[in-house]
Amino acid sequence: MEIIPALDIIAGKVVRLRQGDYAQQTTYATDPLTLARQFEAAGCTRLHVVDLDGAKAGHPINLAILKTLAKHTSLQIDFSGGLRTAENVSAAFDAGAAFICLGSITIQNPELVAAWGKTFGFGRIILSADVRDELIQTHGWLQGSGQDLFTYITSYQAAGFTAFCCTDIAKDGMMAGPNFDLYAKILTHAPGIKLIASGGITSGLHVETLRTLGCYGAIIGKAILDGELELAPLLSTST
Repeated sequence: MEIIPALDIIAGKVVRLRQGDYAQQTTYATDPLTLARQFEAAGCTRLHVVDLDGAKAGHPINLAILKTLAKHTSLQIDFSGGLRTAENVSAAFDAGAAFICLGSITIQNPELVAAWGKTFGFGRIILSADVRDELIQTHGWLQGSGQDLFTYITSYQAAGFTAFCCTDIAKDGMMAGPNFDLYAKILTHAPGIKLIASGGITSGLHVETLRTLGCYGAIIGKAILDGELELAPLLSTST
């Protein structure tokens, strides 16, 4: 299973939000590149970068940081935040993203997203579902969509997408453990997908449980940034 550290970016700085609330923000002093290099030195091969400014603005804001991270590390970066047009997507790939994560646009314009799968490659696109009570939130977790998570996955799986990232907002940044029941339900509903779990992962036991469930990857943010969870032991036992 892939261990994927997360860097959420606002105004060029690494931050964490409590349950997706921009008003409950923790800002970290260490710059994004230094942290990315630390992850790489620990043995990570992947990195999840969220442009929270872009998610609010509706277009990428922090592509310069993406470019710096891609240029100065060998990490495969998946990038999200404000990717609403083909030009945005091209710009993210040109800046060095190995993958992109699409969120709000997958609710607003599924036909366009399907077209991007054909243009850019289904394997390079991760569909990101941020959920509360199994309903998807959009625009940096600020707006409800009314879209049921399982209908969403079934529809996109039929269109050709295989990689999905699911964040339970109620768990994100709370250091209270993942929603294992939700991930088990997803994998039962849609066997064969590459499911990346996100939100509330704070221990090696959490990671092992997600691996046992069949998750493809685990995105970990606050627990690593706050020093509650060490990467090296996770990486040695996650395969």
